[in-house]
Amino acid sequence: MRLTFALVGAVALAGVTTAASARDYISIAGSSTVLPFATIVAEQLGNNPSFKTPVVESGGSSVGKKGVCEGIGTEFIDIGNASSRMKTGELEYCDANGVDLTEIKVGYDGIVVANSKEGVPLVISKADLGMALTAMVPACADGSTGVDCTEMVPNPFKKWSDINAAYPDVEIRVYGPPTTSGTRASYAEMVNEKGYCKKDDMAKAALKAAGAKAKVCRAMRTDGAYVEAGEQDNLIVQKLQEDPSAYGIFGFSYLDQNSDTLQGAVIDGTNPTFDEIAEGSYSVSRALYFYVKHAHVGVVPGISEYMNEWVKHWGEDGALSDAGMIPMPEEERAAFKAAMKDLPKLTADMLN
Repeated sequence: MRLTFALVGAVALAGVTTAASARDYISIAGSSTVLPFATIVAEQLGNNPSFKTPVVESGGSSVGKKGVCEGIGTEFIDIGNASSRMKTGELEYCDANGVDLTEIKVGYDGIVVANSKEGVPLVISKADLGMALTAMVPACADGSTGVDCTEMVPNPFKKWSDINAAYPDVEIRVYGPPTTSGTRASYAEMVNEKGYCKKDDMAKAALKAAGAKAKVCRAMRTDGAYVEAGEQDNLIVQKLQEDPSAYGIFGFSYLDQNSDTLQGAVIDGTNPTFDEIAEGSYSVSRALYFYVKHAHVGVVPGISEYMNEWVKHWGEDGALSDAGMIPMPEEERAAFKAAMKDLPKLTADMLN
């Protein structure tokens, strides 16, 4: 048996891809945000008796992007899901392993901050939201505040009301995803870095004095105000339903599916609704992707057909929209439908 698997891997790496048919189902892993949508598509493909239902696993965007780049052969996944776009360094790992990919955007999603409807609604600016959860904030040596304060200190805010008296007078406790998550990476960039550290005068002055870039603000608090709750967003939802004083960070579809018990925060005057995300007005939204491995297309059965299932269901009236994914405009859908057929190789130039 060991010899068989070794031979499969060696033959696949040599380019004789017919040996990869030893696995007769598609293997997919990655983003927990993309997971429910990919599962819908996989189940649709499974309705075709010619193909087995693809196995779709979570693990986070970094798991999806790294996993699809690790190598060629049936011991490696065929498709990696991601809610944050591949970075140049991640693509270099693919290149080092001889893996060519095509990037497919499938739709859009909002990142929400939500809590139980039994709790206090949160209406907050993006800057203050970033200030609440970033690990280091500016202060003066004597503890006072102002644009001349250039010390970066561990975040001292205990309650939302410590930031602004208009905010809930409850402890800052936010459940969210770990560092492997594309949701966390996107949130930290859009809220902590761009919403707070690149906009707040005091933060900009302190960073300049320290010779630091705003990217350092992506680090989340580790003092208990931000609690890593794993890659499964439904577990965060469960914690919020049990604890009305806590808030959580996850993809819009999970709020949409639990709108009977949860409410989304209003951020910079924008609401986490399907319509506001679709029209681009909601202030914390991002694109969703999957990355398909060229060497496995046409070898592992059903990859082309799986991609075509996305096309069937990603429109305004499709099953994916019903599940909370925000559809792309028609022009983008047409472009990525063509990419599924032509499989353009993803290059570093395309990521810049």
